[in-house]
Amino acid sequence: MSMAKKLFGALRPDAYNKDNYPAYTRSAEERYVQTLMTNTMGNTYYADQQELVGDAAQLHHEMAEANPHFMARAIVFARNAGFMRLQPLFGLAILSMYRPDLFAKVFRQVVRIPSDLSDFLTILNGLGRGEGGRAVKRQVNRFLSEVSEYWAMKYNGRGRGYSLGDAIATAHPKPKDLQQQALFRYLRGMEANLALLPQVEALENLKLAATEEEQIRWIERGKLPYETVTGAIKPSKAVWEALLYQMPTFALLRHLNAMQRAGVLEDARHVEYIVQRLTDPQALSKAKILPFRLATAFRQVEHPELRDALREAAELTFDNLPELGDQTAIFLDISGSMNGQYLEIGSVFALALYKKTRGSSLFWLFDTEVADAKPSRKDSILTQAAQIHARGGTDTGAPVRKLIRERKKVDQIVIITDEQQNSGSPFYEELKRYRSKVNRDVKAFIIDIAPYRHAMVPVQDPHTYYIYGWSDTVLSYIAQTVQGYSGLTEQVATLDLDHLQ
Repeated sequence: MSMAKKLFGALRPDAYNKDNYPAYTRSAEERYVQTLMTNTMGNTYYADQQELVGDAAQLHHEMAEANPHFMARAIVFARNAGFMRLQPLFGLAILSMYRPDLFAKVFRQVVRIPSDLSDFLTILNGLGRGEGGRAVKRQVNRFLSEVSEYWAMKYNGRGRGYSLGDAIATAHPKPKDLQQQALFRYLRGMEANLALLPQVEALENLKLAATEEEQIRWIERGKLPYETVTGAIKPSKAVWEALLYQMPTFALLRHLNAMQRAGVLEDARHVEYIVQRLTDPQALSKAKILPFRLATAFRQVEHPELRDALREAAELTFDNLPELGDQTAIFLDISGSMNGQYLEIGSVFALALYKKTRGSSLFWLFDTEVADAKPSRKDSILTQAAQIHARGGTDTGAPVRKLIRERKKVDQIVIITDEQQNSGSPFYEELKRYRSKVNRDVKAFIIDIAPYRHAMVPVQDPHTYYIYGWSDTVLSYIAQTVQGYSGLTEQVATLDLDHLQ
């Protein structure tokens, strides 16, 4: 390829998006990070499950052949910085076919809990790889040697795909002592000495308990964690009340709707405790709760005090992020293809961005037209996000045209979209016009929350940054980039695989 072709060949559209609108092809590495970070395997507006899985498989294979070191780094990054699971596990299974050495190096950074192992083995089997060979078996054995009573109770899941018992039967790990021998036998459904496993013994007795009082007694005697209880029995109101005070913050958030249905929230003492937990900044930080989880709970819960607590929690989630700078334009795609979780996530992020600029930025909504969202710095993120609804087609150039028309100078443009333009002039054409007419140094951040391959901007543009997925690290990344840090793909490329913990 000539230097001219390399530098300028892709400055004109070289592909078409799902609506047959001109688009650009990004680098293989960037498309790979996108696949991992958006993590989409289910049906979307423009692609069904089978197509998305097929596209992901092709990209995993291509990356394993072309750049396996980048692949290994990207898998670790997506699992740990992006809080994604299924796509990194899919990539790990394919990496094991090409580079067993890199696979072994990153295995425990990707397979972190037993449900990861279960999904990994399911994927491996679906790829026709059976047990995966010696390199895989060695890593599975290492993982199984760390299995605890807690993991055995929470994750065994016999009858739901690969269980821990299935993994033990496949890998044949050697128990290190009598307790582990009893644990392995229990997990395989064999007769075991449960006197060596007091929590497991309490769980099995819980399953047989005939009364509510007996259930609570075994929960307390065995100090059984909530997830093992909810997996073993259908909790009554009294059982939920017994579990409430031991739940981690994230579990508390996930089960608010269930506790509401059970009547737990009718007691003011319980509500007061939940409010205190949800508005504890340290607990929220430790739990690594993604902002859209708060939006989902806010939509489901009716209790007014808890809705207030969720509003406060959303503000606290973004409170410690670095500042983004005042001169920022935030554009949120509200077209029909964004309807559902995409828009729920996008609205929360857009409003958080707006608040981080202390209200001095622009926040516009667009489909084929542009409207000022008229955000409030005082109203909560969740309240305002719930008032944003999807409609119409997609013209990604429309908000930039409005900037040009009104001669508004901004230093950063942040656009949150699934990139599926189907009318108007393309975003990149308008961005180039804006740079020539208003501010040649403006940076553009495209937050793409969908898995479709084609992009709005060519890879050669040095002042445009692509961000994939919806982790709360998105806002930190934008702030860092404004301050001169490297792009997302560059961050992945510099991850040190030799010093993984």
